[in-house]
Amino acid sequence: MVFLCTLALLVVGVVMVNSAGMTVTPVPEGVAGLGAVSPAAPLDTMSIVTSRSGAYLALAILAFGVCAAMPMRRLAGIASPPRHAPAGYLYAVLIGGTLLTIAVLALVYVPSIQRERNFSARWVALPVVGSFQPSEFAKWGMIPLIAWYAAAMGPRLRSFFWGLLPAVAAVGGVAGFIVLEDLGTGVLVATALCILLIAGGARIWHFLLFVPPAALGVFIAISGSPYRVQRILSFLDPFADPRGSGYHMIQSMSTVAGGGLAGRGLGHGIQKFGYLPEDTTDFLFAVICEETGLAGASAVIAVYLVLAWALVGVVRRQPIPVLRYFVVGVLATVMTQAIINLVVVTGLGPTKGIALPLLSSGGTGWVLTAASLGLVCAIDRAGRDARTRDDGVGISAEIESKPIAEPAPAQRGPGEPLAA
Repeated sequence: MVFLCTLALLVVGVVMVNSAGMTVTPVPEGVAGLGAVSPAAPLDTMSIVTSRSGAYLALAILAFGVCAAMPMRRLAGIASPPRHAPAGYLYAVLIGGTLLTIAVLALVYVPSIQRERNFSARWVALPVVGSFQPSEFAKWGMIPLIAWYAAAMGPRLRSFFWGLLPAVAAVGGVAGFIVLEDLGTGVLVATALCILLIAGGARIWHFLLFVPPAALGVFIAISGSPYRVQRILSFLDPFADPRGSGYHMIQSMSTVAGGGLAGRGLGHGIQKFGYLPEDTTDFLFAVICEETGLAGASAVIAVYLVLAWALVGVVRRQPIPVLRYFVVGVLATVMTQAIINLVVVTGLGPTKGIALPLLSSGGTGWVLTAASLGLVCAIDRAGRDARTRDDGVGISAEIESKPIAEPAPAQRGPGEPLAA
């Protein structure tokens, strides 16, 4: 079910990205009148398959397959900390992983490889790898680290100072570094990892103590950036500046509403022709609404819900803590990201550059998301193998491992000698 949902979202994403990327070309002056344009070319199957998004679909499926074949039970045994590992050892691993993640994020500030888009330095271009977002690696790389820490701490995670505080400091450090360039992704990472920690046994009321400093940090991040302040103001009243700061949100809502129940038809959307910004990436769902209507939009949301249901099933069946927490982190990340994107596109939240998982155009995001979901399939297989052993050999092994109870001393009557 996880694979089918992943494949469905990727295929729909490739088709809709190519549809949203359609353009009209001006006809040369004097051929068909001044200002005339040629009609948009219809969607071509071969052009979709050989497109950039088609190539990334193949890479994403390959990544899914490779990760689904991983021996997760064996890897979990190797990566698990020693029994009764001292807290200092766990803190050292947590700090080391956090510093490594921040070092990857800092690549966006290296002048020779940084790539700036829309006034933000979020991309890195390397000679062989190409362009990618380090924040994507941080988003998915922190999940196994925090899952490992939660499983290693066990009941000690319920302690505020010696269990939860180091993990929250690590999450806050990574999320805060991301917020310097991308507020939405930073909030996403912090939210998903906090959900993971709660699933690992942390007390919910402990997190309430972090709400004031977190809210203060978000306020400083917004107030210190004029374009973020403008986005908040345009969300409160987009029609105050319909040609300026409110243009993006107005066009998104118009695109969503233009589809009606059945939509205009695949490839026949209007807003994508120069009206709706970021139509192939952050606002692709608006194009889906316009071209496939309420029916198509509901189908996409239904696939996400089925995917969430399947991931919850994997969590409930997984007996190994570190693997179970990893699936919780993947579930929280995918669903939180999808919810944020849908809220923004439908005008229920301020404009933010958060892509729709496995749908919005993107290379790094598609491959890493598919790889993480492939690991979920491998984890489910590992849990199934563990349950099979428990149903068979595991029972006899457990019986053999238990010490044989000594028989109770026989009752003796008065005057009878003690038994040898």
